[in-house]
Amino acid sequence: MIQSYKQNPTVQENYDTIIIGSGMGAMATGAILAKEGQKVLILERHYTAGGFTHIFKRKGYEWDVGIHYIGEVQRKGSVMKSLFDYITDGQLKWADIGNVYDRIIIGDKSYDFVKGVKNFKKQLVSYFPEEEKAINDYIGLVFKAVKTSRNYYISKALPPVLNALIGGFMKRPFYKLADKTTYEVLKSLTDNEALIKVLCGQYGDYGLPPKQSSFYMHASVVRHYFDGGSFPIGGSSQIVKTIDPVIAAAGGTILINAEVAEVIIENNTAKGVKMSDGKTFYAKNIISNAGIMTTYNKLLPENIVAKHQLKAQLQKVKRSVAHVSLYVGFEESPEALNLPKTNHWIYPKDGDHDSCVNRYLKDINQEFPMVYLSFPSAKDPDWSNRYPDKSTIDIITLVPYETFEPWAGSRWKKRGADYEALKEKIAQRLLAELYKQIPQVEGKVKYYELSTPLTTQHFVNYEKGEIYGLDHSPSRFRQDFLKPKTPIKNFYLTGQDIVTAGVGGALFAGVLTAMAITGKNVLKKVIK
Repeated sequence: MIQSYKQNPTVQENYDTIIIGSGMGAMATGAILAKEGQKVLILERHYTAGGFTHIFKRKGYEWDVGIHYIGEVQRKGSVMKSLFDYITDGQLKWADIGNVYDRIIIGDKSYDFVKGVKNFKKQLVSYFPEEEKAINDYIGLVFKAVKTSRNYYISKALPPVLNALIGGFMKRPFYKLADKTTYEVLKSLTDNEALIKVLCGQYGDYGLPPKQSSFYMHASVVRHYFDGGSFPIGGSSQIVKTIDPVIAAAGGTILINAEVAEVIIENNTAKGVKMSDGKTFYAKNIISNAGIMTTYNKLLPENIVAKHQLKAQLQKVKRSVAHVSLYVGFEESPEALNLPKTNHWIYPKDGDHDSCVNRYLKDINQEFPMVYLSFPSAKDPDWSNRYPDKSTIDIITLVPYETFEPWAGSRWKKRGADYEALKEKIAQRLLAELYKQIPQVEGKVKYYELSTPLTTQHFVNYEKGEIYGLDHSPSRFRQDFLKPKTPIKNFYLTGQDIVTAGVGGALFAGVLTAMAITGKNVLKKVIK
């Protein structure tokens, strides 16, 4: 049954814009369009809104499924901070997670990423004194890659005629670094493989190891956290809570349990959506935030997909990695357990990132190529008001979708004993990694639950349980169709597929889609 995110919604048949999906891209696009006076309807198939920003509650705990830390929201005047303030009317508040935002652990050595560019540089040089020049050059290239991306993204929102005239010119500087892999760029600066391994210690934030990822994707994540990391006060459910009133103020609504079966298209123009219960809604613009794969494979009429050869576009991009996430609960406060706020990235001692991934993909019983520990209850200053004497930890690692494919098509929570046994085996391995780093929690776990790629598939509707939409290889950034405008009139895309992985990418996608629809430079308004 379709329900409102809030009680007693006023649901109409006609809207200015309908958005399929309620992830960060959808919410950002919806809030920006609402501020332009549009009545927006956001449709979410799941029983909770927010996409990867949603939370779930179990056994008296809550966990944030996708938000572990966000960069650039402490710095006044940063685009990220200005954007969040704009779409939430300044209601979303952030807590700084401290001086050391990421700890890179390789075997028995650890390396701290410290906030502030000067501090970051100084700390790295203290670990690798003979590599000072390489580290300086590296930081310079990180800034350069990010700086050249701005025009590249703005070209995505240009009208086709203008794009044909100046789009190529706007993108050219960007490709100089985006066309290279992370490893290629780093190898040109240093032969020190240990340093390269440390510098790539956040690759889990975009899912591709250094020999496969675009250097631009790497640089954008690194730059994003230079000023440190932050966590939403009150947990990531605050994101939907603070955006919803902005959409509602212009007459818009967020609906849950509202699954779209198909986009209604007449004469190559998007007119509305048909719901899985047969109900229809109409609007001048239809936007999909469901990811380009799901959109073209499932949401558009087959004759339209064939007419514009949209499946051929999908052949040019690959899905990103899948993952498992272990949600752990304790009956003591974060202070009593002495939990850190710093994220821990744990890697095998031997081999580079790529060879560790390859070894594991051949046999998942081999050492995990990467384990990520996050401590949300320690990061959120409001946690203990909501959950006194409780704590949570998230443990994440990569896992190929194929590991769980035998159970594809089975029902959530009813996948059988073999599935549960495989989950338990992985969960115990992840707990062992946790105890190595945070020994004081051993013997104190009160509850744990593992989500698999099939869980992601069920809740986010990504077919292979992928976490970051599309892979961030160099070729991905060459695909001109990854932009808001589609060949179908009044039908648009938003979300991480048209920009890059993560909340920041999806947030900026919202700006681009709103610009493409309104023809206005929304960014200028936001930054004001």
